[in-house]
Amino acid sequence: MASTAARRLLLPLLLVALIAAHRAAARFVVEKNSLRVTSPAVLRGVYECAIGNFGMPQYGGTMHGVVVYPKADAKACRPFADSGLSFKPRSGGLPVFLLVDRGDCYFTTKGWNAQNAGAAAVLVADDRVEPLITMDSPESSGTEHIENITIPSALVTKRFGEDLRKALQSGDMVNVLLDWRESLPHPDERVEYELWTNSNDECGAKCDMQMSFVRSFRGIAQALEKRGYTQFTPHYITWYCPEAFVLSKQCRSQCINHGRYCAPDPEQDFSTGYDGRDVVLQNLVQICVFRVANGTRRPWMWWDYVHDFAVRCPMKEKKYTRECANGVINSLGLDIEKINKCVGDPEADKENPVLKAEQDAQIGHGSRGDVTILPTLVVNNRQYRGKLEKTSVLKAVCSGFEETTEPDVCLREDIETNECLENNGGCWLDKATNVSACKDTFRGRVCECPIVNGVKFIGDGYNHCEASGLGRCQINNGGCWNETRNGKSVSACSNQEAKGCKCPAGFKGDGANSCEDVDECKEKLFCQCKDCACENTWGSYECSCGGGNSLYIREHDTCISKHSSSTPSWGFLWVVFLGLALAGAGAYAVYKYRLRSYMDSEIRAIMAQYMPLESQDMPSQQHHLVPVDRADV
Repeated sequence: MASTAARRLLLPLLLVALIAAHRAAARFVVEKNSLRVTSPAVLRGVYECAIGNFGMPQYGGTMHGVVVYPKADAKACRPFADSGLSFKPRSGGLPVFLLVDRGDCYFTTKGWNAQNAGAAAVLVADDRVEPLITMDSPESSGTEHIENITIPSALVTKRFGEDLRKALQSGDMVNVLLDWRESLPHPDERVEYELWTNSNDECGAKCDMQMSFVRSFRGIAQALEKRGYTQFTPHYITWYCPEAFVLSKQCRSQCINHGRYCAPDPEQDFSTGYDGRDVVLQNLVQICVFRVANGTRRPWMWWDYVHDFAVRCPMKEKKYTRECANGVINSLGLDIEKINKCVGDPEADKENPVLKAEQDAQIGHGSRGDVTILPTLVVNNRQYRGKLEKTSVLKAVCSGFEETTEPDVCLREDIETNECLENNGGCWLDKATNVSACKDTFRGRVCECPIVNGVKFIGDGYNHCEASGLGRCQINNGGCWNETRNGKSVSACSNQEAKGCKCPAGFKGDGANSCEDVDECKEKLFCQCKDCACENTWGSYECSCGGGNSLYIREHDTCISKHSSSTPSWGFLWVVFLGLALAGAGAYAVYKYRLRSYMDSEIRAIMAQYMPLESQDMPSQQHHLVPVDRADV
């Protein structure tokens, strides 16, 4: 009797114990960022620190600050207001990075107390020699402040913490730079990210946080997906029931497919309300919704389904059912038959290929550790550390893009700082046209010669950029000299040249800064003919012939008489007339000769048909005369 009662008490804890054992054996990967000490000189260098799993890491950004070690409550387990301490900097002062010791209370408690005291970040010095670990959020009650922690946190090694304390005790000012720009890989123009979540909506603060995130992030996620900037995949965690307990009431209520896929009971009572089995089934439906929608190239429909299901089918209203789910599916126009086929038979004693793939995906690979907690966000195969909140997650996603390829949403003022607004980011700037080489990116500015109206600028981006290729002269005249006088515009830029400046004909100089008029008259380059008079003009010259009765031919640099060219002599006209007459007579003679020869040949042909000619032999037989039609002659 006693053993039966004990068995009944232990079985409800079975799945919880399995989850704990799974976590203990899991492969964890600690996400890190850089901490650079800029002073004092003895500590100057770059150090690693582990990103806390709470607060808001500034993914893609940096933060400068000064390190302060509290005079009281060095472990930050009590509010600093009790000791009269404040770490809020005065106007114009650097932000304070509060260094505290590990131990005696939760990491989140230290962060919360540091934030309330005005610190901009908290550095926790480890109290043991070990590899860096991820400071996690506790699961226990009484930690509601976790969701309100906004400052970033980081764990540093025991030795580095001691070095920081020693420098501060010596009176040194310790300046540091927290750098999250390389915390996530950013290899290309598309970010791939996953959300490991759960359909259970009765798991307390974490479930509320998940649904709040889905509601707020849905629009951004769908816009990024539709425009091809991201590839999103949802995932769901399940566990298996040990074979010895497969037929137990607890496993039957929490698992499907003969104990292969299980989830915790929402109320943890195994008797009332919904069971873990219901959660696994709805998780499976949500995965299949994504798969079917993705097959029709509409993966973003997952966000609509999850949002609408949470609103229309909550557990607290007893609507968390397959029938309610089908109503949501139909309202979104999804193919319910394909989804049902994907879900399969939950009673079958065999593997479900969809859930089997999810269990395999839980295992860490490469730079990503095992997924053991919910919710977990993975960006470019790195686990996100921080609050599951729209702005924080968007910053993490934006930090995964290659520089200069980010979507516009990543460059909003509330997401990042535009360094190009101050002193043009130190990049090249053409003040005449306001064309700049400064390009804002999520992780900072880059100095890169721009493309303006299809015209590519080339140069180092810092000190020099110039337009190149066709059309370059339309952009600030290609950076070349140009001037207009008396309505005449002259330029040293030519679209026929890919780059560079060259003074046009009639000018000399470097073409970029100046072109001076060439005095063709003074340099005796043209107008060298006899009796020619030369007058220099801007960019050219004028040449006139003496006497006023001649014209100047520029191509030949010579003068010709106006009269000789316009009034022909009578002798010339007689020669022309005589030539025409002789040509006519010759043509008439040729015509008469050809006509006479033709007539003679025709007459001889006719006569030959009626009588033989002297030059022909008489035939032996008599020929008959054949009348000839005149039309044949």
